[in-house]
Amino acid sequence: MITMTEKKTLSGKTALITGASTGLGLHFAHILGNAGAQVILCARRANLLENSCRQLVKQGISAHSCLMDVTQESSIKKSIHEAWDLTGGINILVNNAGIASSTAALEQDYDNWNQVLQTNLNGVFLTARTLAKMMVEQKRTGSIINIASMLGVSVKPGLSAYCASKAAVIQLTRSLAIEWARYDIRVNALAPGYFKTDINREFLDSPMGKKMCAGIPQKRFGQLADLDQPLLLLAGEGSGYMTGSILTIDGGHSLMIP
Repeated sequence: MITMTEKKTLSGKTALITGASTGLGLHFAHILGNAGAQVILCARRANLLENSCRQLVKQGISAHSCLMDVTQESSIKKSIHEAWDLTGGINILVNNAGIASSTAALEQDYDNWNQVLQTNLNGVFLTARTLAKMMVEQKRTGSIINIASMLGVSVKPGLSAYCASKAAVIQLTRSLAIEWARYDIRVNALAPGYFKTDINREFLDSPMGKKMCAGIPQKRFGQLADLDQPLLLLAGEGSGYMTGSILTIDGGHSLMIP
C-alpha cells in the first residue's frame, strides 16, 4: 500500500507506460499515478485503452491515452511526440508491452518467433531510443524502466522466443545504461517472476501451476503489490545512483531453475 508521503514522491513528473490497457501495465499506471505522476497510457486496443484511462481519471489520477503499436517505429514516434507535446515532457518510461508464445522450438514457425522478438525486444529498443533522443535534444533527464523477466536469466521449455527476448532486454538495458549515463538518463529493469493476472490465472491455479508454486522458495506466486516499491524506487530519485541494474522479483524462483 502506498502511504500519503509516497503519493508525493513523483509530483511534477510524467510517466509513459506501454502495454498499459490491462494487466501489469495498467497496474504500473495506477502506482505511478497515485505517487503523483501524470501518466500516459499507451497500447494498441483503443476501447480498452480509453476505458482504462477513464478509470484512472475517476480515481483522481491525471491520465491521458495514446494509441501505440510498439512493433511499428512510425507509431512509436507519433505517439511519443504527441504525448510530449500534450504534457510538456516525459520523465519516466515504463517499457512494459510484451507477448509470449508457448511453442516447442521445433514446431515454432518463423513468423511467430519474429512477432515475439519484434514486440518484446525491438519495441523496447525503439521506444527507449525515441524518447531518449527527445530527452537529449531538450536537455531533459529521466528514468527508463524496461520490464524483463526472470526467464531472461533462467529458462523453461517451450518458451525459447520469450526467454531469448527477455535475456536480450536485460543486456540491452545494461548497454543503454552505459551509453546514456552521460545524459543523466538512467536505464534499469524489473525482472518479475510469475504474477497472477487475467492472462495466466487459470494456468497458475491448475494442478501444474500449483506444482510449480511448490518449487518457489517463498512458496507463492507474486502479488501485484510486490512490484510497487521496486517500480517506485526505479522511477524516483531514490535510485539516482542506479543505472544498468536488474531487479529480480520472483520469490527466489529463478534460483531454482537451471
